[in-house]
Amino acid sequence: MKCLLVVVALLLPVSAFATGGVTSSADPRATAAGQEILRAGGSSTDAAIAMMLTLSVVEPQSSGIGGGGFMVVHDVASGKIATIDGREMAPAALKPTRFLNPDGTPKSYVDAVPGGDSVGIPGNVALAWKAHQHWGKLPWARLFAPAIKIATEGYTVSRGTYAAMQPWRAQDAAFLPFQALFWENGAPKRFGTIIKNPAQAKLLRAIALHGPSAFYKGANADAIGAALHSAAHNPAVMTQADLAGYVAKDRPALCGSYRSFKICSMGPPSSGGSTVLEILGLLEPFDMKALGKDNPQSWHLITEAMYLAYADRNAYLGDPDFVQVPLAGLLDKQYLARRSALISLTTSLPSYAPGNPPGATKVTAVEPGERTGTTHFVAVDRMGNITSMTSTVEGLFGSQLVANGMVLNNELTDFSFAPEKEGKPVANAPQAHKRPLSSMSPTIVYDATGKPILALGSAGGPRIIMHVAKTLIAALDWDLPAEAAIAEPNLFIGGDAVLIEQGSKLDTMRGPLAAFGKTVVSAALPSKVNAVERTPSGWRGAADPRSEGNALSE
Repeated sequence: MKCLLVVVALLLPVSAFATGGVTSSADPRATAAGQEILRAGGSSTDAAIAMMLTLSVVEPQSSGIGGGGFMVVHDVASGKIATIDGREMAPAALKPTRFLNPDGTPKSYVDAVPGGDSVGIPGNVALAWKAHQHWGKLPWARLFAPAIKIATEGYTVSRGTYAAMQPWRAQDAAFLPFQALFWENGAPKRFGTIIKNPAQAKLLRAIALHGPSAFYKGANADAIGAALHSAAHNPAVMTQADLAGYVAKDRPALCGSYRSFKICSMGPPSSGGSTVLEILGLLEPFDMKALGKDNPQSWHLITEAMYLAYADRNAYLGDPDFVQVPLAGLLDKQYLARRSALISLTTSLPSYAPGNPPGATKVTAVEPGERTGTTHFVAVDRMGNITSMTSTVEGLFGSQLVANGMVLNNELTDFSFAPEKEGKPVANAPQAHKRPLSSMSPTIVYDATGKPILALGSAGGPRIIMHVAKTLIAALDWDLPAEAAIAEPNLFIGGDAVLIEQGSKLDTMRGPLAAFGKTVVSAALPSKVNAVERTPSGWRGAADPRSEGNALSE
């Protein structure tokens, strides 16, 4: 069975039916690359890898081989669910104080991101290789053909890429090496402009021919190290040994129940799976179906569950190779029942402290600076194998550094900048060889008979968790098809206020929502959810109407 990611599209039909396979991604060119691989007899994982590589070329602001990701796979042959951790890792030179000012205060996110300090060892190529070894069907090199063709012959700048370039218009070009690829005459290349990336095409050909060693060793490893060392802002060290030592890890899937459904996602170092499952667990005592999607009380309950689950996330989640994460305790039914009992049908809580789940230790975490440079894609093949993958370079255009035509991530700014808080160690503190906490939530849902019925994921930084949780509630409680479930309003935490999607139906509920006791603020809450769902007519793909993504049938 093969892997893929969930992304959604506007330029082409955002949904697609198929008796065979389906692909869905945030860019129609990547979706088509996955479709091409399925039509050539590839597995869902083959298709997902092709989409990841193509997105590296056409959606460089969000993801690519200079970043990392997580993959969740349903394998028909074994009947099992598996996950691979391709999260970026800190190099040996990282010290816990990297993101502190000389006076010991945390740096600003804006100061920490540009340059070498923020770059983690990329994981996507190692993840793809491991996934192909497990579930690949076509030759490894075949999966690179669509991306190499596009990088060589050129592609048009999408609306999303053009919009992502705007924040850097007035900044010093010396700090922005990525401008050499995406700028023209001192300004961002406009929507529709053709870009060719021969350096990335050359690198992709080398990886296709020689495997991951062409990425993690030799000339490309030197190029990555040189990009960090020579950065005009925050120069840093990443060695050949750092890159050669990177390993993508098989991790156990994190699964839990919600009503009659089984939901499986990614465990730590992602906080996505556990927090999505906790939100759902906190809502389980409430009859969300009877309350309905147009009832302000439904959205009040979702808000309360969100605040409580995120409080636990921020207290206990981190890299399980470095800290003890009380996963079983966070998802323990009795613990969830106690936490859920705090939620009132009529009134918001005055504050949201973390709970004390079984197995918890006295550590604390604080919110990392995760941003929105992420993408999701998903594929199902004709055999019914499913791959759901989320991929990222963290912020828009990552660190703004480029090596061999690929944008390098700024994933290390997903660490909590301060290694201690109130005298206690922080679970997500910076540390050499550690993987920073993530919110990526690639997910697969099973019905009561054990049959997979839905796979999804999203971009959005910390909001990923809420985009996925909201879509699951809309699909499983309110019986909406995936496309309509994705389109339901987004919401998120805004400090003491709750943020609701501007222009959505929640805007018309501002008064009733505020009556529960929270300040309600309209805000732009974009998302890029991609999904595939099982229907009586076959698999159907769906994409977020807020994005440029789409779905295609095999």
